[in-house]
Amino acid sequence: MTVTTNLPQDDHATALVVERVFFELRKVIVGQSRLIERMLVGLLSQGHCLLESVPGLAKTLAAETLSKVVGGTFGRVQFTPDLLPSDIIGTRIFRSSSEKFDVELGPVFVNFLLADEINRAPAKVQSALLEVMAEQHVTIGGNTYNVPTPFFVIATQNPIESEGVYHLPEAQRDRFMMKITMTHPSADEEMTIVDRMSVSPPVAEQVIDLHGLADLQRRAAAVFIDRSVQQYAVDLVQATRNPAGTGLPDLAPVIALGASPRATLALVRGAKSLALLRGRTYATPQDIFDLAPEVLRHRLILTYDALARDVSIEHVLSRVLSSVPTMWVSPKPNNSGANNSGGSSRPNTSAPNSTVPQV
Repeated sequence: MTVTTNLPQDDHATALVVERVFFELRKVIVGQSRLIERMLVGLLSQGHCLLESVPGLAKTLAAETLSKVVGGTFGRVQFTPDLLPSDIIGTRIFRSSSEKFDVELGPVFVNFLLADEINRAPAKVQSALLEVMAEQHVTIGGNTYNVPTPFFVIATQNPIESEGVYHLPEAQRDRFMMKITMTHPSADEEMTIVDRMSVSPPVAEQVIDLHGLADLQRRAAAVFIDRSVQQYAVDLVQATRNPAGTGLPDLAPVIALGASPRATLALVRGAKSLALLRGRTYATPQDIFDLAPEVLRHRLILTYDALARDVSIEHVLSRVLSSVPTMWVSPKPNNSGANNSGGSSRPNTSAPNSTVPQV
């Protein structure tokens, strides 16, 4: 299969490349369509993803396959309670032959890093990884070393164990663009897994290289998004901070802390990337709506009263998404005026999935 280095400046060619990427991923990963799409959104948005599921649902396989498809280097770190920050970022080593200190870079110096069971490592190690995620470099012995570009972290955590784990603090979870939860495959999907893996497991082929991936990231950042779509993202986040002021007084005693401005930025960047993956040159409220659970679920903190009443994050998100009104958008980026509005819009209190762009 031909490897694409630089994408032609053509929307049709971009759509073909994206389709080939999806095909190679689905050739190896059975089901988990939401996982595949959200991981690509995080990669194109230059964010990082936190995966949560029970063991055996192909988290490692998905991360490694994604790195193969785009031609990036891959590394995996198994987090354990005895891990040290120097074990992941690197350290200085004294060479007796030269009587000098050399720098040994750690396993974070790859394009795709799988931080397996991140909640098993103590706070120092978690903070060291999150610092690399935010700063894109490490400092060893007074010298700064940049990690490769692109740098995409996929962290996993197991929700069923409580012994020997160090839960990620709320402030550190906010550094992840999305938290993706995975479920068990259906009976048909599990039979397909048995058929594929029992004889000769499929291997994904490289579709693009890192230059082509950088082109896709730039193309995603340039996707048109109407101001009213941005306003919908802002309204969703504001509803988590001030539910009583947005017509959700029943959620006021439930939410202790709402989402941060990082959530708004993640929704907007993610909507652009999702629009590109879906073959559009503009983002719609539906893109914001679809990404909201992954972007918001790890950023909300519930009160003790909510926990005592078994109120879940998913219930709170469902109430917010069903109550915050969206807009009808007419995307016309080529004819937009000085206010960068893609066309006329009017209030729409129906669900975002009923939104039909009026071209």
